Amino acid sequence: MKRFLVTAMTLAAAAACSAAASSTNYAVLDSYVLGGAGKWDYLTLDSAAQRLYIARGNRVMVMDAQTGKLVGEVTGANGAHRIVILPDQHQGYVTNGHANSVMPFDLATLKPLPAIAISGKGPDAMLFDQATAKLWTFNGHSNSASMIDPISKKETGTVALPGKPEFAVTDDSGRIYVNLEDTAQIAEVDAKAGKVLATWPLAPCEGPTGLAIDVTHKRLFSVCANRKMVVLDATDGHHVSVQTIGSDPDAAGYDAGTSSVFSSNADGTLTIIHQDDADRYAIVANLATAAGARTLAVDTGTHRVYLAAPDVAAGAKAAQGTFGVLVVGTH
Repeated sequence: MKRFLVTAMTLAAAAACSAAASSTNYAVLDSYVLGGAGKWDYLTLDSAAQRLYIARGNRVMVMDAQTGKLVGEVTGANGAHRIVILPDQHQGYVTNGHANSVMPFDLATLKPLPAIAISGKGPDAMLFDQATAKLWTFNGHSNSASMIDPISKKETGTVALPGKPEFAVTDDSGRIYVNLEDTAQIAEVDAKAGKVLATWPLAPCEGPTGLAIDVTHKRLFSVCANRKMVVLDATDGHHVSVQTIGSDPDAAGYDAGTSSVFSSNADGTLTIIHQDDADRYAIVANLATAAGARTLAVDTGTHRVYLAAPDVAAGAKAAQGTFGVLVVGTH
């Protein structure tokens, strides 16, 4: 029995070392120039269709993730922030931060559909929660969340939040977690009851922005403006780990297949952290990307990370014509 235990422990340690080593092999594999004027915000990947959706203020750009070519654009947005894709409905949704609404669109034609008005002000982040079968928007100008029925296309409820919401994630089993940027906290929301259950401090984090979740291990990854990533236990909010990342991140991602956590940073780095187990984390790379590459989307099928930046053309000055997407993966 002792010999078996030693062997098992040795194999487990070797597997962990191998996984950590593979994480260091990330590199920028491709850069795609899309061009076009305007700011950008969140990226959303439809992994099955291999389409990348990019919020660009007054529209949504749609890129073929395999070729890097622009498929088309969804017009009619007004302060676009976040896109959610519902393939079963053949529709997507984008938050209109300047119009206090959510705009549906047809996935096949990219044609915009009539906007859904909400009572919340400044909708920014958005998600679809399986437990409630609702779209949830997180409204930065009213410290609230709005629930939308995607079938009736109507707001069905609101939740007051104890701070300004930035990004949010769901475990799809009844809990939603929201970064509160101004108070440096995470709010735990009972999705079915529509109420805040708890708020958890993120200090030493300041200005939390991006948030990712590991549903299996019940871990939250909050990235912060002061170069900190805080790992929390999603059951009680206690801190598991604090890691140093690049500056001014605006998104976080998690890939269970490679046990990797990502922070996309405006300083032109992608911080890659390996999850050795639920409670142990190690930074394995601060990969050079492009200045301003602060938002990301992770393809957990191909294990690639997509980042948008104002200038992805090597050696060129930042300009409208060089906005595009970087693709990061292992090689």
